[in-house]
Amino acid sequence: MNVSDQAPVIEISGLSRKFGQKLALNQVSLKIPRGRVFGLVGGNGAGKTTLIKHILGLLKAESGSVRVFGFDPVTDPVAVLSRIGYLSENRDLPPWMRVDELLRYTQAFYPKWDPAYAEELRAQFGLDPAAKIKNLSRGENAKAGLLLALAFRPELLLLDEPSSGLDPLVRRDILEAIIRTVADEGRTVLFSSHLLEEVERVADDLAMVFAGEVVLTGTLDDIKDAHHRLILHFESPPSIAPKVPGVLSLTGSGREWTAICNGRRPEVLAGVVRAGGRIVAEAPASLEEIFVARAGTKATGKE
Repeated sequence: MNVSDQAPVIEISGLSRKFGQKLALNQVSLKIPRGRVFGLVGGNGAGKTTLIKHILGLLKAESGSVRVFGFDPVTDPVAVLSRIGYLSENRDLPPWMRVDELLRYTQAFYPKWDPAYAEELRAQFGLDPAAKIKNLSRGENAKAGLLLALAFRPELLLLDEPSSGLDPLVRRDILEAIIRTVADEGRTVLFSSHLLEEVERVADDLAMVFAGEVVLTGTLDDIKDAHHRLILHFESPPSIAPKVPGVLSLTGSGREWTAICNGRRPEVLAGVVRAGGRIVAEAPASLEEIFVARAGTKATGKE
C-alpha cells in the first residue's frame, strides 16, 4: 500500500458554517479512511446534509477546510466529483425517461461506467427497463438512483439518508448493495442516516452529530465496547438522579435506575457505591441509547 492509499479519503478540519444566525456546523473535524463504511448519524437538522454539501463542493467553507482525495472540492471539482457516486434523499430523476434510457443517458457522462455491472444491479433491484421513472414506486426510484451512483464504480459512494421513507425490504436491498460495494473492491462509503439500527448493521466507523457538532466519533466496535447499560438499585430511593462519574445519563425513579456509562467500570462502580447504590445488571448499550445519552449531555452542557 502506498502513501496515497493510506491518506484519508475525506479530511475535514475545524469546519464551521452559519445560515443567518443559525450555526449549522461548529468546528467539525473528521477523517474518513479508505475502504470503510462510515456512518454519519444524527436527527433532522443536526447538520448532516450541510456537511455532505461541503464534501461535494456545493458549499464553500466559511472557516476550516475540506479535502476530498486531497483536493478542495470547491476549487478542484473535476478532481473530486468524477470519483464520487452520490445519492440524495430527494432522488431527483427525470420522470419522462424510461429506466433503460436513463442508464444510457447517464453512461455518457462516465468514462468508467460498467454496463455489465449496471445490468446486474438493474436485474437484482427488479427494475423494468421499459418502465418510466414517473411510474416507479418510491422504493424503485431509490434503487434506480443507487444504481446510477454505483454503476461507474466510484471510489467514494456518498449517500444522504438513502433509505428515508422506504419499507424494510427495500432498505435491506440498499444496505446489501452498500456492503457489497465496499467488500468487493475496497472502496469507501459515507452515508448519513437518522436510523441508528441501520447504521449499526453496516458501519465500520461513525460520527454522531448533534446541533452542528460532532459529539462522538470512532470505530463502531470501539464505541460499543466503551459504553454500557447498567441497572442500579438503591436501598434508599434518591429524590433526584445521583451524580456518578462516567455516567452519561441516568433515568428512573424509586429504587431502580438505568445508567448509560462510558467510564471505566471500577470508577463507575465506586461512584455508584458512594451514591448508596449497587449494580444489579449490566449489558451493552445500543447505538440509539449511546446517541441519546451523548446528545443529552451536549444539550445540557454536562460534558
